[in-house]
Amino acid sequence: MLCELRVKNLALIESLELSFDQEKGAGLVVMTGETGAGKSIMLRAIQLLSGSRASADWVRSGAESCEVEALFEVNPAHHRLLEKLAAGGFGQETMVVLKRVLSSSGRSRLYVNGSLATARTLADVTAEMLNLAGQHDQQLLLQPASHLDFLDTLGDLWEVRGELATVHRRWQAQSAELAGMLRQEREKAQRQDFLTYQLTEIGQAGLQPGEDEALLKEKKRLKNGQALIGLSVDSHRLLSRELQDGLARLRQNLAQLAALDPGAAKMAEEIGGFTYLAEDHAMALRQYRDALESDPYRLDQVNERLDLIQQLKRKYGQSIEEILAYAAEGERELQQLESMDQLIAKLQEEVAALAAESCRLAGQLSASRRQVAVELEAAMATELHSLAFDRATFQMVWKESRQQVEEIRASGWDRGEFHFSANPGEAARPLAKIASGGELSRLMLAMKCLLARKDMVETVIFDEVDTGIGGEAAEAVARKIQELAGHHQVFCITHLPQIAARGSQHFQVAKAVRAGRTQSTVTSLAPEERVAELVRMLAGSSASDETRAWAEELLRKGGSGR
Repeated sequence: MLCELRVKNLALIESLELSFDQEKGAGLVVMTGETGAGKSIMLRAIQLLSGSRASADWVRSGAESCEVEALFEVNPAHHRLLEKLAAGGFGQETMVVLKRVLSSSGRSRLYVNGSLATARTLADVTAEMLNLAGQHDQQLLLQPASHLDFLDTLGDLWEVRGELATVHRRWQAQSAELAGMLRQEREKAQRQDFLTYQLTEIGQAGLQPGEDEALLKEKKRLKNGQALIGLSVDSHRLLSRELQDGLARLRQNLAQLAALDPGAAKMAEEIGGFTYLAEDHAMALRQYRDALESDPYRLDQVNERLDLIQQLKRKYGQSIEEILAYAAEGERELQQLESMDQLIAKLQEEVAALAAESCRLAGQLSASRRQVAVELEAAMATELHSLAFDRATFQMVWKESRQQVEEIRASGWDRGEFHFSANPGEAARPLAKIASGGELSRLMLAMKCLLARKDMVETVIFDEVDTGIGGEAAEAVARKIQELAGHHQVFCITHLPQIAARGSQHFQVAKAVRAGRTQSTVTSLAPEERVAELVRMLAGSSASDETRAWAEELLRKGGSGR
C-alpha cells in the first residue's frame, strides 16, 4: 500500500508531504476540493510514478525540475512483484521507494529503491502495486475490443492468450513463407532456365579476381608498344655505347689512383661499384627492349576480354568479385529449386501443425471465456444491485464467427461485447449506444471491484468515479467504495459528500495566492474540519444549520464521525 507521498514543484504544488495511515493495509482516503483547486495534480503525481509520459509544462514555473517520490509497503505474499524487483536489481525488501525527477527541459530520471530505472520498468512494477481508475477506463467500456481484455483478466486467461498469440504469429510467418515458395514453384521451370543461363554465361567467362585490373595495365602497355620500343632502344644506346668505354677507363684510372694513394682506395672502390651497377642497368634495359613487341592481335584480344567483363558487370555486379558472389548465390538458389518439393512438403506439415495448435488454443480460450462470461454476468448482477441498479441486465453477447484458423487474431477468434439495460423490460443493447455518464461510472466501479478481487494490487485510485450520479445512486456508490476499502487501500478523488463522509482519511485540496503566486495545498482534515468541508460540498456558500446537521449525519452514517 501507499504509505507516503512527497511532491515538489509540480504544477501549482510547491512542496507537499503526505502520510497515509491505513489499518491492516486497507481503508478509504478521500480527496475533495473546489473545481480547479488542483485535485488533478495529485493524480498526475501518481501517473508520473507509473512511468507515463510527462511534459516539461508540468514543472512549476521558475523551477529547474519537479520531483515525485512515494513509499510503498508490499505484502510479503506478493511474490510476483518481489521477483520483478529482484530481477531488476532493486532488492526484495517489502518497503519500496519510487521516485521520478522531471527537468524543465522535459528529460526524466526514474528510480526504484535508489537505482536508476526505465519508464517501462517503472510501469511494470507499479502495475503490480496500484490500479488507477479514471475517465480512460470508462471509455474502455465503450470499446468492444477491450471487453475481451476484461474477461481474460477476470478469468486469468492471459497466459493462454499469450501462448495463442505466439503460435498464431508463427503460423502467419510460416504461411507467408509457404505462399512465397508455392509462387516460386509455379515459376520454377522458368526460374531454373534463367539461372542456368546466367550461371553458364558467368562460368564460360572463367573470371579471375583482379583480372580486369591486370588487363587494363596490359592494354596500356600494348597500346604504347612502338613508343616504348623507341624509348628503350635510344636509352640503351646512350647507356651502353657512349658510357661503357668511359666507365672502363674510369675504373682503370681509379685503380691507379688507389695504388698511388691508399687514402683514395675507399672512394675508388665505391665509384667502381657504381660503374658495374651502370653496366647491370644497361643489360636490364637491353632485356626489357628485346622483350617489347608491337602486337596488334594481342591488343584486340585484351580489348575483347575487357568488353566481355564490362558486359557481365552491367548484368551481375560492379566488380568481378560481385559477379562471382552473384554466381555463388545463384548456385544456392538453383539447388534450393531442385529440392523445393521436399521443402514445400515439410513446410506444409509445419503450417498444418501450427494451424491445428492455433485452433486448439483458440477453442480452449473461447470455452474458458464463455464460462467466465456466465460468472461475470452473475457477479455483475450482484454488484449492480448493490449500486442501485435493482433490475439491470448485463450480458456478454457473442457474435457468430467461423471457428477456423483464418478467423484467429492475436486475441483469438471470439467477437463479442458487453450489453446493458438499466430498465426492466428493455432489451440489453451495446454499452456505447445506451449507457449514460452516471451509469457508466457505476458499471466501471462494479467491474473494478470484481477485478480488484482477482489480483494482488493493494492500492486502487478512483478519479471522480462519481461523474453524473446523485441521490440514492451516490449513496450506493459510496457504500460500494467503502466495501472495497475493507480489503484494499482506496484513494478517491470525489465531488460527492456521500463518498467523502465514508473516508477513513480526508484530505482537502485548496488553491490560494501567496507572495504573488498561486499555490495548491493538500491538508489532512480533523473531524470538525471535515464537517465544514462536507457542508461546503452539500450547499456551497448557502449553508444552514440543517446542512450542518446533514453533514454530521453523513459522517456518522459513514462510520467516520463522532
